[in-house]
Amino acid sequence: MIVWINGAFGAGKTQTSHELHRRTENSYVYDPENAGYFIRKNVPVAIQQDDFQNYPMWREFNYVMLKHLDETYDGMIIAPMTIVNPQYFYEIVGRLRHDGVAVYHFALCASEATLKKRLRGRGERNNSWAEQQIERCVAGLSEETFQHHLDTEHTTIQDNVERIASMSNINRIIEVR
Repeated sequence: MIVWINGAFGAGKTQTSHELHRRTENSYVYDPENAGYFIRKNVPVAIQQDDFQNYPMWREFNYVMLKHLDETYDGMIIAPMTIVNPQYFYEIVGRLRHDGVAVYHFALCASEATLKKRLRGRGERNNSWAEQQIERCVAGLSEETFQHHLDTEHTTIQDNVERIASMSNINRIIEVR
């Protein structure tokens, strides 16, 4: 089983993913961004794209890697990653589902003001790349393709983990201490 945690930058994907991992036995956090960092470091600047998700090889690698993990790892895979292009989403998540992989997808949502406040809280500056993406992400994630939408405006990370666990049929979740 794969749990894909999506959302705009500042929505809480990373914290939610790591808390879900901490509270779930036999789970692994897989970060699709790492493939993008590899591509960015190994492509000449003259031909680099502004977003590594635009490289077909990024989408193909993550599809293949997640399929491999699903087939060989006897546990839950948690993938925190912003993806708002429906075609790119289909190329990874849609293909996995087509192949019979159980992929639960959650889009963590919050207002633009809240997202900006959260970004400031983690040290992002005004007009950072992450902040510049907020409007695009909020608009993209509002599409039905990106169901289930979880409003995180007034919830804690623990609340989000509980909701994701319940909606994903995760039976064994360790209580918060």
